[in-house]
Amino acid sequence: MQYRELGNSNLKVSAIALGAWAIGGGPWWGEVDDNESIRAIQASIDAGVTLIDTAAVYGFGRSEEVVGRAIRGRRDQVVLATKCGLWWGDESGPVHFVQDGKTVRRCLEPRTLRLELESSLRRLNVETIDLYQTHAQASEPLKTPIAETMACLMSMRDEGKIREIGVSNCTPEQMDEYLAAGVIVSNQPRYSMLDRKIEKELLPYCRKHNLAVLAYSPLEQGLLTGKIGMETSVDPESFRNKLSWFAPEKRRLVIKLLSAWEPLTQQYNCTLAQLVIAWTIAQPGVTVALCGARKYENAIENAGAGALKIVPDDLARMRREVEAIAPLE
Repeated sequence: MQYRELGNSNLKVSAIALGAWAIGGGPWWGEVDDNESIRAIQASIDAGVTLIDTAAVYGFGRSEEVVGRAIRGRRDQVVLATKCGLWWGDESGPVHFVQDGKTVRRCLEPRTLRLELESSLRRLNVETIDLYQTHAQASEPLKTPIAETMACLMSMRDEGKIREIGVSNCTPEQMDEYLAAGVIVSNQPRYSMLDRKIEKELLPYCRKHNLAVLAYSPLEQGLLTGKIGMETSVDPESFRNKLSWFAPEKRRLVIKLLSAWEPLTQQYNCTLAQLVIAWTIAQPGVTVALCGARKYENAIENAGAGALKIVPDDLARMRREVEAIAPLE
């Protein structure tokens, strides 16, 4: 496993992290087995994964509770990250989405942040969260100024309830405001070889300011694992069906691309998923790939990518072939 500094903090984390969104279940992910999720989390830790990333809104607390159960007795082996700012406790903040009868709002008010932090600490059964991230940035109407949000986060850090502050889905302009008001160490954007928009501005910004980048969805919801074919049925109501790359005409291009990389998997003695993850963490400015896993086997496979180093010529070849079907717009 490769280990990397988390931005300008004193935290060192595995280049492969366990993303715990799916562990929360719900309409996006369907039924999940909590015991199997715990087994997957513990297998990840055994395989060298130190960073576990969850959020209060994942399963409305379920993901945090499962992660808390899984790390009991192993807290010192884990860098624990969770998120705040997607709030369903009252009518504070503009509506973001409705799920399971709950109205979720974007809210980064100091009052709700403190309530969220205490709830996350309780569900995770810990005294301190290593990386506390704003999940989605506030928007009009009812937008809380970033300076007020940051003042609260810095205060909670001073109290020892969080160690470091991060952001998610945050633009360079918003990060300017965060940095003017306090200290952040990371940003968590969406990034995969098929979705490289952050290469234009966000990655260069984070490199300039020594901020870690935690890339989520590096496998495009499983499409880049090689395990999804043209015959694979995608539920019209599922999250995957909202992604353009699952449309038949685009999916066909991805399947052809992955098929051409089979010789590379033999060369590196790895799976297609591991090859794709290894390519992702080799990209300049990408610190961590957040890989979801609800099953033991997937956790072990994802973690294995952390030891894989692709030579520059092969990295360049993969980029050329990706750009042929997914040019950066």
